[in-house]
Amino acid sequence: MTLEQKRHVVTAIPGPNSVALQKRRSEVVSAGVGTMLPTFIEEAHGAILKDVDGNHLIDMGSGIGVVTIGHTNEKLVAAVSEQVAKLTHTLFTVAPYEPYVKAAELLTSHAPCGKKKKAAFFNSGAEAVENAVKIARKATGRTEIAVFDHSYHGRTNLTMAMNFKAHPYGTGFGPLAGSVHHAPMSYPFRDPAEMTGPEAATRAITYLEKRVGASQLAALFIEPIQGEGGFIVPAPGFLLTLQEWTRANGIVLVADEVQSGMARTGKWFASEWEEGFEPDLITVAKGIAGGMPLSGVVGRAEIMDAAHAGGLGGTFGGSPTAVAAAVAVMEQFEEGGWFERAEQIGEILSGRLTAMQNNYPVIGDVRGKGAMQAIELVRPGTMDPNPEATDAVMKHCHQNGVLVLNAGTYNNVLRFLPPLAISDELLHDALDVLAAGLAKL
Repeated sequence: MTLEQKRHVVTAIPGPNSVALQKRRSEVVSAGVGTMLPTFIEEAHGAILKDVDGNHLIDMGSGIGVVTIGHTNEKLVAAVSEQVAKLTHTLFTVAPYEPYVKAAELLTSHAPCGKKKKAAFFNSGAEAVENAVKIARKATGRTEIAVFDHSYHGRTNLTMAMNFKAHPYGTGFGPLAGSVHHAPMSYPFRDPAEMTGPEAATRAITYLEKRVGASQLAALFIEPIQGEGGFIVPAPGFLLTLQEWTRANGIVLVADEVQSGMARTGKWFASEWEEGFEPDLITVAKGIAGGMPLSGVVGRAEIMDAAHAGGLGGTFGGSPTAVAAAVAVMEQFEEGGWFERAEQIGEILSGRLTAMQNNYPVIGDVRGKGAMQAIELVRPGTMDPNPEATDAVMKHCHQNGVLVLNAGTYNNVLRFLPPLAISDELLHDALDVLAAGLAKL
């Protein structure tokens, strides 16, 4: 460890050096690039962020699920350093290189999309989603796309249209792409108590059949665990019922695993938690390359091959350094221990958060899988969202050296995505700070 894995607060957060840098930033960086916590990070390792004022913060966000394997993972750093010294760019569609192929071999060997699978790499999660749309449209000859309430898929023109929340992602940026249709999501905390997963899926299917028509749909996109929507885990049977319907109607079923994939939940993909669920395509990004910009689409070979030569690609998509990082990450997952660690972290998180729920009625729901957990805050005694309490607790955590993230359609969810390299001691310390913030309410 190059940084002591311990929370250490020596100044106000943000400190004077961060305040000075924020002033410089405001002069030259677009105001459209917001900042949740204006604390400038100098270095990081494991689960600790060190800012320019010397504060050591516990990272409970992992760059929104990116550094799942931990900051500056030794094998990842070695792989990237070796690759950047040998080859930084040719463009894979001009003159290819072996690490791209190796990364595709690893990804296809673990994606739950049937027997024969293929993959393609891009830069960002939104770019992966856009390419999945292209592939599905080419494979089916159809145009319409279906998504779910509370979903988030990106910040490009098409993916902004696919998001449930227009603000802040799409405000003033329209007109947005058409042929996108939103269906009701399974939301166990807010659905009627008696509603099962298959019943929630039938509700969505009925809406889409009436609103669009199954014969017009090229693809149905679903996050097996929603990310920005607030870590909503659909009721059991929801995904399988959707799968039965899409297969019966020739619709490409796409699992958006940009945030939930790559060992985050204790499996390679969150899709695997619903036994028998096998999406046709999966989009990946974030945790696949430990901090290097890489995304991909993986899925059934006959669908992936529907795109014509030259139809997929991009200048920096699957760059040598990014795919080398992905190989280093996925090979470590294959070596073992990471999925078990995600589940151990999940047990600690869910146990501590449930105990807090018993003490603090402001917590309406605790949910998630593995190292992807969240609490939804409400006004005590009601189901009314409580964004003010959420903001207050988040600020308390930040000021005391714990970086946590908010989420949710109603801005009332705190989500926890710690690196899998975090120690039990550090995790409990972060949760102690959270508990103190809840007690202050």
